[in-house]
Amino acid sequence: MPMIDMRSDTLTHPTDEMRQAMAQAVVGDDVYGEDPTINKLEAMAAERVGKEAAVYVPTGSMGNLAAIMAHTGRGDALILESESHIYHLEAGAISSVAGLLPKLIATPHGAITGAQLKAAISTGYPRTSLVCLENTHNRHGGTVLTEAEMAEVASVAWAAGLRVHLDGARVFNASAALGVDVRQLTQHVDSLMFCISKGMSAPVGSLVCGSKDFIARARNMRKVLGGGMRQAGILAAAGIVALESMVDRLADDNRRARRLAEAIAAMGGLGVDLISVQSNIVAVDGTTLGLDAPTLGREMAERGVRGNVRPPAIMRLVVNRHHDDAAIDAVIAAVASLNEKYAKPA
Repeated sequence: MPMIDMRSDTLTHPTDEMRQAMAQAVVGDDVYGEDPTINKLEAMAAERVGKEAAVYVPTGSMGNLAAIMAHTGRGDALILESESHIYHLEAGAISSVAGLLPKLIATPHGAITGAQLKAAISTGYPRTSLVCLENTHNRHGGTVLTEAEMAEVASVAWAAGLRVHLDGARVFNASAALGVDVRQLTQHVDSLMFCISKGMSAPVGSLVCGSKDFIARARNMRKVLGGGMRQAGILAAAGIVALESMVDRLADDNRRARRLAEAIAAMGGLGVDLISVQSNIVAVDGTTLGLDAPTLGREMAERGVRGNVRPPAIMRLVVNRHHDDAAIDAVIAAVASLNEKYAKPA
């Protein structure tokens, strides 16, 4: 049986339509602003999330860092949720490259409250200049920030003179989960980054979006970080297809993830927090069976399923377009087999 690889939705391959568009892309030099395909993608991205402008970057991590650097000065304080991707999984760049002091706020499911933010803002030095949100929230299991939660943070931040940046790598999964236009969420941030190389299946890239003045600064920061590209319209062409045809189908990934989580929960055995399964991520917990993360990963791999493991006992399963209903059934069967092996005698 072929391995069902659920480590990440970054593993999606471009569609046939994307490959054709890439082969036929009209290109120019992006550093000079002369690649028409990149220019078209940036305009589409900005319009899609209700912002004035956008800049195409090679990766989401670069996009977040360029945006953060465009908003802040060295020595500033940056407020983040304590499990944020920017803090844990982007190589410490906010400190080592941007020279910022991270201030972390712990939350149950990834949603900073207005009261928490207000208490965290420095009144003296270091100056607090930015708060970063994450939607959906990766390390909290794909939880979704509602429009009300984002608006609450924005109100406090803007009243205090802070900017708000959104790590929106999977923000279209969030909008699908909530059943709202993505602009209802992004109106509450000054800038955002979203990925086209995750569930949207483009092979490379992310978009940073915001005001025209902000994007001019972010474009300069992209250059500082080595992200100036040349005839990258070949890549951007796939992003155009992604925005045109891949956004609506993200609801299928969310639905399948929920079905998988509910089936695991109904079995007993491996643990799963159904409250956190709000988009296309399912975090299963081996604690109830006495399994640590490496053992859980190995046992599931032996049953044909790969996931990302995180100590002490978590394995993350991410649903993407390559996982149809039959694949979900196979994962459910693999979990049932694992439960049976480690079931404790009555």
